[in-house]
Amino acid sequence: MPASPGLIIAAPASGSGKTVVTLALLRALGNAGINVASAKAGPDYIDPAFHRAATGRACVNLDPWAMRPATLARLVQTQSNSADLILTEGVMGLFDGINLPDQPDAGSTADLAALTGWPVILVVDAGRQAASVGALVAGFAHHRDDVAVAGVIFNRVASDAHAAVLKAAVARATPDIAILGSVPRDPALALPERHLGLVPAGEHEALEPFLENAACIVAENIDLAILQRLARSARLVDTINDASPQIPPLGQRIAVAQDEAFGFAYASVMEGWRQAGAEIAPFSPLADQAPPGDADAVYLPGGYPELHAGELAAATTFLEGLRDAAARGAAVFGECGGYMVLGGSLTDAGGVSHTMAGLLPVETSFAERRLHLGYRVATLASDGPLGVAGCALRGHEFHYATLVREGAGTPLFEGENAAGAALGPCGRVDGTVSGSFIHLIDQAN
Repeated sequence: MPASPGLIIAAPASGSGKTVVTLALLRALGNAGINVASAKAGPDYIDPAFHRAATGRACVNLDPWAMRPATLARLVQTQSNSADLILTEGVMGLFDGINLPDQPDAGSTADLAALTGWPVILVVDAGRQAASVGALVAGFAHHRDDVAVAGVIFNRVASDAHAAVLKAAVARATPDIAILGSVPRDPALALPERHLGLVPAGEHEALEPFLENAACIVAENIDLAILQRLARSARLVDTINDASPQIPPLGQRIAVAQDEAFGFAYASVMEGWRQAGAEIAPFSPLADQAPPGDADAVYLPGGYPELHAGELAAATTFLEGLRDAAARGAAVFGECGGYMVLGGSLTDAGGVSHTMAGLLPVETSFAERRLHLGYRVATLASDGPLGVAGCALRGHEFHYATLVREGAGTPLFEGENAAGAALGPCGRVDGTVSGSFIHLIDQAN
């Protein structure tokens, strides 16, 4: 089945407004009767939830560095099913990647554009520039021959006169690039942020009216017909026919923590577990729910436990349920925030220490903040539910919490960064309980 036509919404830099523009386009196209699906470039848990709110269907992550080509191809085809158009939101600036010596933009949105063949629509924050926008767009359009910048949207435009200057400058510099329109500067198009990005979609009581208002503004100012005509089908094809899940299922019935403290789980990983025959049983630690007693595995994904440490410490049914699961031999696995909760204590931003599950010799603190960010290659140090010793997985680390103590014990992984530099042991294993700060994305090639 041929893939639906797609486009990538990118920007010269983070903070240009591409997320809000993407959400507005998704909702506006849906309101116009277009069956639109979405994707998000790179490792991100927050933006896909906004996409889902805008479209009513799951958004997938497409990661050109962390995912196998077969995984990328399969996910593109998944989004193509029953969709007229796929809109993919880029990550950071168009060419911002890992910055390897021989590949300065490895893993970037540009890499995804080159792999898929999807044209790029560049969202330019024009709030502090005028005719200079022509040189900027021309530079991005000609930077890589395998990346097609097909159109431009001006964002945060002050007036009709400002828009006319921007349009004329780009028309002179790059006459082949379509100018789709100008989005006016409007405080109503801002979304609140916190330390890991946007405040999650589930915490916005007024998200639906925000999306409708943004869609109306974009529909009035952007030519949606030209946007659709620029789309092209992806050339990415699964030539290997590899249907293996991104991450091996942890068990046959997997209890998955899902609430505002544990919201960072990839939809495609969950779907891969289902397709492999596993059953997913959601539960809410913040509601003091224990994992189901018949679950043979428990998954605590990342999220914001540091913002709910007091509630989690008081959730005795949840914590005892974790301990019971470990005692009966269930595989209990935590990523990032989940890893923190499996430890002995979590110190919140105010310096107050809260007792956690005590299943791993780990103590963490959000009072002592330091950014940890980057792709990771995680090689299993011993056999376990994720695979046999020596198997490699790819993932991502992004957190401000620090390790106050990581006691003696068996490491879960031997880690490397994206450049291949050794990071040493990562995470801990104690019996059937394991975890680390790494968010796993896919099996390595």
